[in-house]
Parts: sequence; structure tokens; C-alpha cells
Amino acid sequence: MASRENKQLDHRTLVRDDTSTKGEWTRRFKANPFVFIGTIVVLIIVIVAFVALPAIVPEAGGRTVDLNFGSYDKVPISYVPGNYFATMYGNITRYYQQFLQGSNVQGIEQMIWRQAFEETVIHIAILKEMEKAGYTAPEQMVDREVAALPDFQENGRFSAARYRRLDKTSRLALWREVQESITKNRYREDVMGLRTPTGEGDFIKEMTRRQRRFGLAVFPLDSYPTEEILKYVASSPELFRSCHLSRITINSSEREARQVLESIKAGTQTFEEAAQSQSQDSYADRGGDLGIRMAYEFAGEVPDSAEREAVLLTLPGDYSPVVKVPTGWAFFRAEEAILPAEVSADDSAKLDKIRSYMVSFQRGTIEDWLFDRARLLVSAVEERGFDAALTGFPGVQKHDFGPLPLNYGGLTMDFGGLNLFPTLSAQSISPLVPAESNENFWRTAFFIPLEHASEPLVIGDNVLVLYPREEITKDPTETEGIGTFYSTWVSSNAEQSLRSHFINSEKLDDRFFATYLQYLYQPN
Repeated sequence: MASRENKQLDHRTLVRDDTSTKGEWTRRFKANPFVFIGTIVVLIIVIVAFVALPAIVPEAGGRTVDLNFGSYDKVPISYVPGNYFATMYGNITRYYQQFLQGSNVQGIEQMIWRQAFEETVIHIAILKEMEKAGYTAPEQMVDREVAALPDFQENGRFSAARYRRLDKTSRLALWREVQESITKNRYREDVMGLRTPTGEGDFIKEMTRRQRRFGLAVFPLDSYPTEEILKYVASSPELFRSCHLSRITINSSEREARQVLESIKAGTQTFEEAAQSQSQDSYADRGGDLGIRMAYEFAGEVPDSAEREAVLLTLPGDYSPVVKVPTGWAFFRAEEAILPAEVSADDSAKLDKIRSYMVSFQRGTIEDWLFDRARLLVSAVEERGFDAALTGFPGVQKHDFGPLPLNYGGLTMDFGGLNLFPTLSAQSISPLVPAESNENFWRTAFFIPLEHASEPLVIGDNVLVLYPREEITKDPTETEGIGTFYSTWVSSNAEQSLRSHFINSEKLDDRFFATYLQYLYQPN
């Protein structure tokens, strides 16, 4: 088996002592059970695919088609009878065979092809990485692994007779596949094979034993009251003047903008005609009409404050000077005289616009007001209790959540559909979502005394007050599953991260869906 094209398994090389074989496999399992099990699964797939099961060849119009789904690092990802892609497709198809009936056959078939494609991407990517690293699986190691395959065993030992039943081409293909599987598992051992310290699993287990239940008061930014908005308008009336303008934008040059303006003033063309034929913005089709706006809305469109004020003060029917705008140059026509800021408590449209402006540009003003309200609630809680105090704060949102451990970052640990490590996002309270990685939130939640209101916290678009109702310390038996499965969970997560790294790599030219739709999709 050591020559390039006629590798023959030497009986003396392949037949190993049963005791040493078992000892070696036991050592591998203890060192890294996740990688060991993966190796066994891959080797079983190899022998099933190359010895027992022929690949299915898709055809179109009676001819075999060239199914190329893209490339990874310039290596083609193609379905060829007997290759890795075909093997994966066959194995995955057999796994889903029971589902290939009914109305959703096409969807399941597409999923099978996609899974086979992604498995092939991972396969090629790892082999390319190992090739660049200069690693090749030693021939003697490959010989031993081939000899250990189940189809070559007889009475617990390697059977040379069974092995020789394969033709030379199949032997070589099998040998190379085993070599690749060893190479891939060596990569996984190097990348993901760091052992998880025993104490780490115990630490995570202890983290989830201490859990708290909370009451929560939410002061949303959009609850800022109308009377406060009206006070702000009165303090800054110039921002909320109303004006009705039309605009023509020329992106090429200031000179051309001036020429268009002069042609309108000279009566060569109307403003509307010039807007529709020469303006280069989204209002051209409307004859340049911007509609009624507030003065603050022009801050981004005319950055220079003096030029902006000149535009706003243009008399009805007159034209502004040509001014610089972010996309070029523009001039405006005043449709109506500018009106002073006049907003009433029942003018919801204007109030909504001003509120939006304040959230974007005067957020601190709103937060300060909400903080003051939240501090009043904190004082009331100390006197009357959380639930009773909230009755005096209409409009404040109240929630209860937990029990929850100190789970900074939203670590999830799912085993068989059972979440062993509850997360903040799983509480289904939208104001809490931005708090998942907020260190101040977690420090506050787990270090303030029970039945005391926290200081107000700004989290996302809300000011929050936390009230820890009770603390639960779980029995060790309830969290035992975390310690038992933690290393497996770490390995599984590492595998998923590895897959994501390659599937999202810039080296991948993913043309899967184009090829699938062209050759394989069969609409009903």
C-alpha cells in the first residue's frame, strides 16, 4: 500500500494485537470523546459508501449533467459519481428517506443537496488548510485505520481475504478517503482539541445554581409627556418653524446650478419643468416640491447655518441663492411664508415629529426627566413596596421575570430541547433584550439587596428599575446536567463555529442555488 497507485496492505503491517488496538482506542476516547466519535462515524461512512452503496447520478434529458456548485479556494465543488459530494448526498438521502414523501418532497430534496454541499465545503476547506500547513497523514497510520474498518474484520481480527475482495481501484479510493478523514480529524484536534478544564464545567454549574426573580419597572423614552415637549418647543422655537419649499438639485457643478436658476428667472423654462428634466434628487418627479417641513429638518440638507437661514427666509414665490448640499448644489423656491412654531397638545402629527427629533438630538433631556421619575419610584418603593408604589405611576410598564442566573452575554446550553442555562432574551420582555451584554445591568441585578429597588438604569430606549423579589439556590442535583455535558457542549459549539467560519469565508464561491434551480429543481 506504500506505492502511489498500487498500495497493497501488508498483512504484517495491518494485523495488530487485539490488546494494543483496544488500548489505543480507549486512550483516544478518553483524550477527546467528541473527535473520537466523529472519527468512527466518518470511517463507517467511508466503508459504506465505497464498498456497499453506489452513488446516484442525476440526469437531464437522458444525459449525465455536470453539477458544479461553485468552488472553495479555487477548488471546484462538484457532484461526480463516487466523490465526496456524491457520498454525502447518498448518506444524507438515506437518513431522510422516510421524509421523502408527501407534499414537501421538493423542499426536503433541496435541503439534502444543500447539506451535502456544505459538508463538501468543510471537507475541502480543512484539507486545503492542512495542505498549506504541510501535513499529510502517515501511511502506516492510514493502513492501521483501514485494517480496523468493520467490513474487514473476522473473529475480531483483520481479514486479508475480505480486504482482497475489493478491486485495486476501490482499494486505492478507500485508502485515500481514510487518509483524508485522518487529516481532517487531526485538524479538528489541533483547532478544537484543547481539553476543557474540569473546574470550568463546575464553575458554570455553580453559576446557574444561584438564581433570582425580579420585578421590573420600565420608563420608555416614548412616554415623555406632551407637556414637556411643548415646553421644549417654547424654549427653542426657531427649530420648529414650518416652511413649504421646492428644490432643484444639480450634482455636476455650481456653475450649472446657477445657469438653471437664471434660465428659470428669465422665463426660458418653468421651475417645475426644470425640476422634472434637470433636477437630480428624489423630488424631481414632484416638480421639486418638498412639502411642509420644520426648520430643523434642513440641518442635514443645507449644512451651512447662514445659507440655511437664507433659504428658510426666502419670500413666497422667490428663489434662494444657490447653496451647497451634500450631493452637489441646490436652490429653493418658497411656496409659502415661513410660519412660527405653533404646536398644540392635540396636534399628534407635529408632536410625533418633535418627539422623534428629541429622541435623536435631545436624548439626554428625555433621559434626565425619566430618571427623575424613576428616582421618585425608588423612594416610593422603600416606603410602600414595589407593587403598591407602581400604582402611583400610571403609564409605567410593569413586568416580572426569572428565575434567572447571572448569565452575562446570553450563554445558551441546550440538551435535548432542555435549556440548562436560562437567558435574559428568553424572558420575552423586549426592554430587556439590550441588557444581555450590559455589565452594569448584571452587576446591579445580582448585587443589590433583595426587596430593594435599584438605581435607574438606561438600557436601550428605556430607563429601568429592577426589584429582586427572591433568590433561589438550586439543589446540586438539579444542575448536574451542566457539569456532565459541559465539555460536549463546548466541543459542539466549537464545531459549529468552525463550520460557520468556512461557510461564510470569502474563499467560498457559493453557486449552489443557481445550479440547483437549473438542473435539479422540479416544480410541481
